[in-house]
Amino acid sequence: MSTNYHAKYFAHELTRQTAENGVEKLSRSLFDANVDLNPHQIEAALFAFRSPLSKGVLIADEVGLGKTIEAGLVLCQYWAERKRKLLIICPASLRKQWSMELEEKFNLPNIILETKTFNELYRNGNSNPFDQEKVIITSYHFANRKKEEIRLSGFHLSVIDEAHKLRNVYRNSNKLGKGIKWATEDTKKLLLTATPLQNSLLELYGLSTLIDDHLFGDIGAFRAQYMSSERDLSELKERLKLFTHRTLRSQVQEYIQYTERKAYTTPFTPTDDEQALYQAISDFLLRDDTYAIPQRQRVLTTLILRKLLASSSRAVAGTLQTMKERLEELLKGSQEEQGNDNAWIEEIVTEDEMEYDLFEENEEDEAVDKTVTFDKEKLQKEIDELDRYAKWAHSIQVDSKTKALLTAIDTGFNKMEKMGANRKALIFTESKRTQEYLKHFLEANGFAGKVVIFNGTNIDGESKRIFDKWLEANRDTNLISGSKTADKRQALIDYFRNESEIMIATESASEGVNLQFCSLLINYDLPWNPQRIEQRIGRCHRYGQKHDVVVINFLNKRNDADTRVYELLRDKFNLFTGVLGASDEVLGTIESGVDFEKRILEIYQECRSSEEITSAFEKLQNELESQIKSKMDDTKKNLLEHFDEDVHSRLKFHLDETNYQLDRFSKMFWALTSVILKGRARFIDNKHQFELIHPIEYAEVNQGKYQLITKDKEKQTHTHQIYRLSHPLGEYVLGEGQKAKTPKKELVFDITNHPYRISLIEGLVGVSGYLILTKITIDSYQREEYLLFSGLTDSGEIIDQEICEKFFNCNAQAIEPSQWSVDLNERLKQDTERHIAATVNNSLENNNRFFQEERERLEKWADDLMIAAEKDLADTKMKIKELKRKARQAKTTEEQHSFQKEIKEMERKQRKQRQQIFDVEDEIGEKRDELIDELEKQLVQKTTSEELFTIRWSVI
Repeated sequence: MSTNYHAKYFAHELTRQTAENGVEKLSRSLFDANVDLNPHQIEAALFAFRSPLSKGVLIADEVGLGKTIEAGLVLCQYWAERKRKLLIICPASLRKQWSMELEEKFNLPNIILETKTFNELYRNGNSNPFDQEKVIITSYHFANRKKEEIRLSGFHLSVIDEAHKLRNVYRNSNKLGKGIKWATEDTKKLLLTATPLQNSLLELYGLSTLIDDHLFGDIGAFRAQYMSSERDLSELKERLKLFTHRTLRSQVQEYIQYTERKAYTTPFTPTDDEQALYQAISDFLLRDDTYAIPQRQRVLTTLILRKLLASSSRAVAGTLQTMKERLEELLKGSQEEQGNDNAWIEEIVTEDEMEYDLFEENEEDEAVDKTVTFDKEKLQKEIDELDRYAKWAHSIQVDSKTKALLTAIDTGFNKMEKMGANRKALIFTESKRTQEYLKHFLEANGFAGKVVIFNGTNIDGESKRIFDKWLEANRDTNLISGSKTADKRQALIDYFRNESEIMIATESASEGVNLQFCSLLINYDLPWNPQRIEQRIGRCHRYGQKHDVVVINFLNKRNDADTRVYELLRDKFNLFTGVLGASDEVLGTIESGVDFEKRILEIYQECRSSEEITSAFEKLQNELESQIKSKMDDTKKNLLEHFDEDVHSRLKFHLDETNYQLDRFSKMFWALTSVILKGRARFIDNKHQFELIHPIEYAEVNQGKYQLITKDKEKQTHTHQIYRLSHPLGEYVLGEGQKAKTPKKELVFDITNHPYRISLIEGLVGVSGYLILTKITIDSYQREEYLLFSGLTDSGEIIDQEICEKFFNCNAQAIEPSQWSVDLNERLKQDTERHIAATVNNSLENNNRFFQEERERLEKWADDLMIAAEKDLADTKMKIKELKRKARQAKTTEEQHSFQKEIKEMERKQRKQRQQIFDVEDEIGEKRDELIDELEKQLVQKTTSEELFTIRWSVI
């Protein structure tokens, strides 16, 4: 059996902060992560810890390789090292996805901070809601608005997802980027993007300044060195290697297998009545003198109505009714509009659950109206017109598109049957009203009891019944998180997986929901935003999907613009077919999905004939083509790909080393738990399960069943809580293990009855000796902890570190020592001192290497700035030379005089630049020396040591 001595060693080893740059560095986060890890993800996470002096790195793995997992490992390791002030800044649409990934895969407590949650926390007494021991998740825009609070919080790490959106931070006009850069200036950063370079090398420069202003000189220096005809891209590549890591899909095909996407269309032909309604409302939207669409929200309102028109007559009817009611209120009131009409448009967005980012992004863009006085008669006519359209839309009970849905589902389920996939269909609509309408229609046409709806609120009666039933079924399991919103979402997903055949979802399901068990996706409404479509398909087509994913889209045969939108999304963005669909390379050309939607809206609003529509879409496609097939392609490949030739062998090593470390950690943690919870829990060793019988009040740990975390999901059970290092019970066990009483005793290690051979120990059967375990802590650029064994036999022979470690792989019994040699213990202490000195010296060498690397980087930064200053002087000399040439060729005295005047001005500038070079050189030198002095001060090491235990040992 294991002893208190085992427990103490294991507890310190499991929590040790190592300076190693191999897999051992990530051991705790690898063990705690509830995810199947791939070796390239481990390599990327290790890169983030490459140097303790680095201010951050850029992870630029190709799309589909799991950058969220890579960042999660880094966050998990920070958390394990008790550096728990962690921030994630991402696009608003990705906040929920981040929250769920951190909770499900890494057990990291987190909170999404937005206006509502921020204000609630502030009202409850938290003067800075960013300052709390949780992973804080927030959007770009909110981070910029709260930049002072973020800067004051002193985060240990900031993760910036989709970092390419901030690549123009070097421009003065980029207020968002500059705000986030200032907020996180003193924080270590992890930037994530698959497209670090799109159209200009300056984008790389911009991303580098987000991390550290001293990676390159200023923008002039960067242009002079890397954007001139004499540029040295090989040197740029070497400098990028220090902070940029990129893995390609082609490098990891051995580890990741992806299924394909297969696209099908379901055409439908609207009836004459439907087409007439469409044309009437379309004509109404083209008028620019309507009260129904206020100027301040004209673009947004028109965009929403266009989307609803394409969705269903039921959806557009509801919105027309809301617009009519607003005009009726105006008619009753003062008949004056003050321009602040946000509440009305927000109601439309919320009620029909359109994407909220449409409202958010347009809020700042739309012009503010002045006070408008209404013509009462004209206002009444418009009310009557809207009422007529709303009744017309309501009169169309089942439209042609809805009837075509049955054909689409039938087609999709036939494909599922042939593939052997689940009979499951995920139907996406952009309208909550359409969602409810489709549910009733499908239930009346053969799918009664087989349809579940999923939206942002899920407050309908059936969703509540599903949730209540789920709570009852999972009452005694670890599936209930306590968050009603998250649990309700999970209940509906479980219902879809286990009971229903069809889920009808609004856009909210495209965020943070994993539905790999479903392989059929139907875009009932097709968004114009390609990023949104990719998010939708990504719910099913993702790592872990076992079947090809069938994507079905609807095609209106009486609408040329709808057809061209589909062709654009299919052919230029490659969204619907292939192994990975749209690449980040292509999606990255769209700076803003909402801006792209506005471009399409312009075509709908301005083009009348088929010829005009065709011409407008061709122009848009040509623009996209020139962006997608950028002249930067070759440069990107040369700079960002194939950093190393030995990628394959290195990834193989990571995989083998990870498996070894996980096995080692698992054994130590289980043995430690067995010692600390002895008498408190019943253990089933062969299943790595136990039941805690006696509660541990002061540790806030409840009784119940626990299962040691395993990467094999099939071995996990919902009746047991997942037991890992970061679980409160795990943290209690680690703490108690570190405090375990370990007086001087003799440990008798049993190798004879050990289940497998340990040859190094077998050779010591019948031998005895002494052993000391010492923990040393070195504080320098980072904290380093070492557990040093020193061992001797009774005959004075030295036992090395590896043998001492392997002793503790064996069961042992602690007894009173048969003898105790003061002389041998004195020798042991002397050996320990030598061991400590060697370890400290080795640490100093490693830190010196980091210091020299940083020193060299700062020297290059200083050189960059000097090169820029000297280039400006050289440019001035060239201009003077050219002016003198022109002066010699001047034909009139007037021309001659003009050139001479210009030459004198340039010569004055030249003299000033020469003097400035000396000043700049002094200034740069002082700044460089100041930075280097700071590094040297940090290099000074502080070392402490603690003897954990001394024992006599023997082997039987």
